[in-house]
Parts: sequence; structure tokens; C-alpha cells
Amino acid sequence: MGILELRSVDKVYASRSKTPVHAVRSLDMEIGKGEIVALLGSSGCGKTSTLRMIAGFESVTAGSITLQGRRIHELPPARRKVAMAFEGYSLYPPLTVRENIAFALKSRQLSRAEMSRRVDTIAHLVEIEDILDSYPRSISGGQQQRVSLARALVRDADLYLLDEPMGQLEPQLRAVLRGRIKSLLAEREMTAIFVTHDQTEASALADRIAVMEDGVLQQFASEKELKDRPANLFVASFIGEPPMNLLEADVSRTDGGFRLSVGRDVALQIEGDALDAVARKTLETAPSLRIGIRPQKIAVGSGEARVRVASNQWLGDQSHIAGELCGHIVIAVTPGRVAARPGELVPFAIEPRHIHIFAADGTCIHHAEAAAR
Repeated sequence: MGILELRSVDKVYASRSKTPVHAVRSLDMEIGKGEIVALLGSSGCGKTSTLRMIAGFESVTAGSITLQGRRIHELPPARRKVAMAFEGYSLYPPLTVRENIAFALKSRQLSRAEMSRRVDTIAHLVEIEDILDSYPRSISGGQQQRVSLARALVRDADLYLLDEPMGQLEPQLRAVLRGRIKSLLAEREMTAIFVTHDQTEASALADRIAVMEDGVLQQFASEKELKDRPANLFVASFIGEPPMNLLEADVSRTDGGFRLSVGRDVALQIEGDALDAVARKTLETAPSLRIGIRPQKIAVGSGEARVRVASNQWLGDQSHIAGELCGHIVIAVTPGRVAARPGELVPFAIEPRHIHIFAADGTCIHHAEAAAR
């Protein structure tokens, strides 16, 4: 049993004048003590609604939320023992930065010295020691975001909720704070959920990532599992930079297996004994389906197939080559420079063991062999 459990949670925003919006649909999630979880997805996918329901700032339309064995969806926010850093900061204008951070500690009946020590420690961590005596109106948006983050992290809570906690910070400072915040959460075994649309941030901070789309939890797993064993087409196309290449392939039977053909240029032989029963049955009945391959798994400069180069970018440590293949744009990533100009034909190869196979409903029915090891 996890420290936090969401069971069949729904959120519907109803309005008399507008069509109801089903923001979160039948969400089930269990989070362990000390675990750091990212809610990752595009704008409007339901991640912030989920966070606000846990915090108590949005009501639950259906389902239950349990924290430390308490049904918190029935409690007001102040009784949930949840600390939250808001995307919109929500600082108290009449109070200084120091007073804003210390505000949540006043109910703990701590001594002034202990409160000051805690505030100074967290202020040092997020690099705002020099503005502790300033007021919110006189500091920048990035500084206000760090104050909001400090105000949440300074508390003693069962759960910490962070809504886009570093979205306003410059890249260098963001990278530094990621490491410091992850260390703080891990050292104190603080259970945390944060909302982000940034895959780099999710990968750097989270133990597991919950990928959401259209209010539905698509997959909840580690970054490695999301990349190596995506549950469906959405996860495969959303996770990774660049994302997985997805190609339409015709299916035909061969002795002992199947041939997956992408136009006339690529024919991949999949042996039957490499597939489980579900994948074999799907391939036996499907005239066509979609296959996926990570850009890093495409071999550039060898192979019988040819791709017409659309762009060739050198990023300092790797080349990103985009090209056209049978009406599809494919992207290959290779560590070396490739001498190819737009319009030229470049040889490339795809090995069958590196492909993922997706059924008509988008479910991944076969994962790449190399990823499965």
C-alpha cells in the first residue's frame, strides 16, 4: 500500500452555459513514501487538475484520494497535511519574503531561532538569501517562484505538491536547483508530486513519471521504461527527444514469421518465436499496422535502403538527420558528422530487433529486443 492512493478519480468541470469538460478520467495511482513523481503531459491533459484535487483546491467529482490512510478528498485543504508550491506563486503582498516563507511554520509553535534557521536553510538552497527582507512586488517573477517553492519545502508535511516549480527560471539556475531539490527530497524521504511539461525536468527529478493525455493516465513508470517499453502510440511519440519514428507497415506471412514492409524500401523479417501469443495473433489478422524505432537505433551510412535528406543538423556532439521515406519523415541520430546535403540520398538500415510494433488501437504489442534486456 502506498502513502498516497488515488482510486477511480474523476474531475468534471460543469457549467450551465458550456459543455461539461471531463478533465480527469478514472485515474488510479499509488505512490510510495519518499517517492518523487512527475505528472507530465501537454497543456490541458489534466495534470494540474489532478494536483489541485490532491491539495483540496478542486473538488473530486468521483473516486477517492487517501493519504497516510486518511480519506483526504473529504477534508478541507488545511487539514490534509499537504504543502503546495503554486505555479502562480500566491505570495502574501504585505509580508516580506522571510515572513512569507515562515508563515506556514507559525502553527508549529517553533522558537524564533528555529524558524529563522529553517528559513535561512531553505533560502540558501534556492538562492534567495539576498531578498529575504524584500516584498513580493519588488522582486522578479523567477524570484517569486523560488519564494513559493521555499515556502512549500520549509513545511513539515506528508506530501509536497509542486506546480511547474521552476518554469520561470533561467536554464543554468534551473539545472542547479533540480539537483539540490532532488537531494533535499531524497535525504528527508519527502514524498513529492510535481507538474511539468518539460521532459528533461521530469527525468532529472522524478523516480517515476505519470504520462497523461486527455485526462487519462497513459503510463506510470520510470523514464527508462517509458522509453524502452512504451504502453501505446501516444507514449512512444511523446517521450524522447527526438521522439520515436512511427511508420505504416504492410504485414505478410513468411515461413516461420512475418514480413513488415514500409513501401518498397524497407522489409523487416520478424521470426514467430520472437513474438508472444498476442503479437502473433495480431500479425496474423492485421493487413497493416504501425512500427516504431528510436532515432538513435537507425544506422546511417550503411544498409540497402535510402532516405532523401530534408535537413542535417550538427548539435555539437551528434547529428540529427531528417529525411523522407515512403511518404514518412524519419529522424536519425548519430554521434558522428554525416556529410549529406538536403536532397541527397543517404543509405540507412533498420534492424528488426530494434522495432516496436503497435496494434490498430495504439497498444504496443511488441517491444524492441534490445530494450527488453
